[in-house]
Formats: sequence, C-alpha cells, structure tokens
Amino acid sequence: MPVEHYENFPVASFLLPRRLAPAVEAIYAFARSADDIADEGDAAAPERLAELERYGRELAAIERGLTPADPLFGRLATVVREFRLPVAPMHDLLSAFRQDVTTTRYADYTLLLDYCRRSANPVGRLMLELYDAVDERNLRDSDAICTALQLINFWQDVAIDLPKGRIYLPLEDLERHGVSEAELASGPATPAWRALMRFEVDRARALMLSGTPLVHRLPGRIGWELRLIVQGGLRILEAIEKAEYDVFRRRPALAAADWIVVAWRACKM
Repeated sequence: MPVEHYENFPVASFLLPRRLAPAVEAIYAFARSADDIADEGDAAAPERLAELERYGRELAAIERGLTPADPLFGRLATVVREFRLPVAPMHDLLSAFRQDVTTTRYADYTLLLDYCRRSANPVGRLMLELYDAVDERNLRDSDAICTALQLINFWQDVAIDLPKGRIYLPLEDLERHGVSEAELASGPATPAWRALMRFEVDRARALMLSGTPLVHRLPGRIGWELRLIVQGGLRILEAIEKAEYDVFRRRPALAAADWIVVAWRACKM
C-alpha cells in the first residue's frame, strides 16, 4: 500500500519489535524507491521501465542466493536469508510499479483489484511472513485490508492523480453514475459525483470490514498495529463522507484529534 502510498507501512512504529526493524526498513526502502522510480521526477517512461527492470534483475540475483553490490539490495538479501522471505511478493510490487508507468485508466473494478493485488497486498503478506503468521485465513484477510487501504488512498487522491493523467476510479463506475472525465477535470462535486463516491466509499469500507477478523488472530504488537491501521483507514472514509465527497477542494486526511478517535476505536476492537 503505497508512504505517499506506503503511509501505513509501520517503519517507525513504536509497536514494531526491534528485531524486525531492519527487515521492515529494508523492505520499505525497496518498495519506496521503486515507487519513486515509477512516479517521481522527469524521467521518460522507457528510462523508468529500464530502471525497474534492473530492480527485477537484482531480485532475481537474491533468489539465486547472491548478495548484490547495490547497498539497498544487499540489505534486502540479508533480510531475505535471515527471515526466509519469499521474493515473489517483491516481484509483484515491481509489476505494479511498471504498470503505473504504462497504465492510467482501469476499465472495471476487476482490473483495479488485480492492480491492488500486486501494489498493496504484497506488503501485508511480507509482514505476515516476518511475524510467522502465514495461513490461508490470515492471507485472505490481510489482502482485504491492504486492498481496502489502497482504494481509500485512491479516493483520497483523486484530485492529486488527475493532473498526473491518472484515474483509478473504474471507468465502468463513472459511466454508470453519469460522470465524465471532463467533469472530473473541472472538479465540482456534483450530485452524480457524490453518488459515485458514496458507492466507492461503501465498497472500500465493506472490504476493510471483511478483513478485520485478522486483528483478533494476530497477537501482541502486530495485532495492535493492525487495529490502528484499520481504524485509520475507516476514519479517512468518514472524512471523505464528512466533506460530502468533495475531495477536490481539500484532501481528506487525519488531524491530531482524529488519531485520538482512531486509538480509542482500536482499543474497543
């Protein structure tokens, strides 16, 4: 789930066990830097894709048991060996970042979910690996939470993504609610827009709630970390609703008072 996009990655969390901090930091550095290659700066698409392909070769070297000379991948190789982490989720992340370079529209929700499967879900899966908590139910619920967080980030950032030429709202949903791309670009929160966003917010909330049983199965710090992440995501949905779905004039985000509510709700979970 991407800090713009990976803001829910628990790199500096006081709840993160010290023994896991180097591993989480190494994974975060890889994901963050790859995301920046896809999204930041003025490089042309072929340059971005070439650099992401280099990242893929470095991951392949780690899979072969090698330690790349690049310090970023050297640290990652150490973590992969120490914690016996699968490299496939990292390849999935690279696949999503390459897609960011070439794809700016999603025809339907299924295609958007496939993107989230590779852009967000790998982070949760790697965290489960680090906590030795991988099983079918946990993976299913982690995927639901991570995808919901990614969707929430998209709904927050509609106005930020538009100038970049990107629309993550499924085009079939825009058409169904009578919202054109031209209307998006002009930015007014029309009744049709509000109906569309109400639908998307409700869908993201339902997906998030479907994954919440995971917080009760994960003991200790990771369970509390996840409670805060879940409640933070749900609170952002409430902020979108409170703004009457107008994400154009001001990006819905959490203020200090919201975090008090988030902490209280996490405790109540």
